[in-house]
Amino acid sequence: MNHERLSPGHNTPDMNGNTNSVRGYFELHGKVLRELPHTLIEQISLQLLQAYQEGRRVYLFGNGGSAALASHFACDLGKGTVLPRNPQKRLQVMSLTDNLPLLTAWANDTSYDQVFAEQLRNLIQSGDIAIAISASGNSPNVVLALQVARELGALNIGLSGYQGGKMKALCDLCVVVPSDNMQIIEDLHVGIAHAVFTVVRHRICDLAPEFMQAAGG
Repeated sequence: MNHERLSPGHNTPDMNGNTNSVRGYFELHGKVLRELPHTLIEQISLQLLQAYQEGRRVYLFGNGGSAALASHFACDLGKGTVLPRNPQKRLQVMSLTDNLPLLTAWANDTSYDQVFAEQLRNLIQSGDIAIAISASGNSPNVVLALQVARELGALNIGLSGYQGGKMKALCDLCVVVPSDNMQIIEDLHVGIAHAVFTVVRHRICDLAPEFMQAAGG
């Protein structure tokens, strides 16, 4: 009997970006990674650096894994950009996913669709930055929050996937990971967040002597 010998750990992703092996997953990961819009991601870094310099605030939000990334990204930006030789200069950043009593109060008393939008109405001012994270780009609470942020004069930044969804049209800058695979999209959202943070931190370090001189009069 002639048995076809299987080759574990290798396959070609199907038309939907699905794989059934570890090697196939990482091959797809690498393919999508090479197609990321680096110039657009660089522009996001520059906007956050400018917000740091001008004392404008940054608000992040998303659901599920994107909620976790909003908290992670806020932690990196808020803590990781504080320089020991200039600790008074801070990037003011907040994840709207972190106040569970407030989030659940809005969900209970209005609807879950309003949990980010209503928080932004209390906080955001013209010139602040709203960073929305949604792999589909269609989460209703994310879309509503971006609408409110735009109405109030914020700069809207998005991290999405697929074709960008409804949020793409509401963002001034929107990185759409070119994939239909949810896990690949979420993986690369983390990578984008780390790349942006790393660039912002290094540029703050480069500019630190200017801040020190200004602080000294």
